[in-house]
Amino acid sequence: METGLTIRQVAQQTGLSIDTLRYYERIGLLEPVGRAQNGHRRYTQHDLAWIDLLMRLRDTGMPRAQMVRFAELRRQGSATLTERRLMLEQHQHSLQQHMQELEQHMATLQHKIVRIKELEAQQDIASHPARAFGQSEAAVSASNPDTK
Repeated sequence: METGLTIRQVAQQTGLSIDTLRYYERIGLLEPVGRAQNGHRRYTQHDLAWIDLLMRLRDTGMPRAQMVRFAELRRQGSATLTERRLMLEQHQHSLQQHMQELEQHMATLQHKIVRIKELEAQQDIASHPARAFGQSEAAVSASNPDTK
C-alpha cells in the first residue's frame, strides 16, 4: 500500500497549484519529493510542514532568491543553523518595520475617516437645520405649511 499524499492532494490542502509545486521542486525550494512505485510524487507530513513555512515566507514578502538560499542552507544540515537563524531574524526585522509602517498608514486612514464623517455631519446639519435641534424630518414637514 502506498503512503503519502499525491500532488493533487497537496495542491488542494495548500492552495498551491500543481504547477507551482513542481516549480518549487525544480528551483530547489522543495527537496526532491519521494515517489511511489508508479513514479508519482508522494508527499510526507514533513514535506507539508516545509511547504507551510515556504508559503508563510512568501506571504510575508521574502524574496524567492532568499527562500531558495534558505532551502539550500537547510539541506546542508545543522552546520548552517546560525546562518538560517540570522536570515529569519533579518526577515523578522523587516516584517516588524513593515508592520509599523502599516500601523502608521492605518492611523492616518482612521483619522481621515473620522474627519470626513465630521464634515458629512456638518454638511447634513447645514442642509437640514431642523435636525440640528432634534426635530425629526416628519415633524418639520408637518409644521411647514409649504409642504402640504
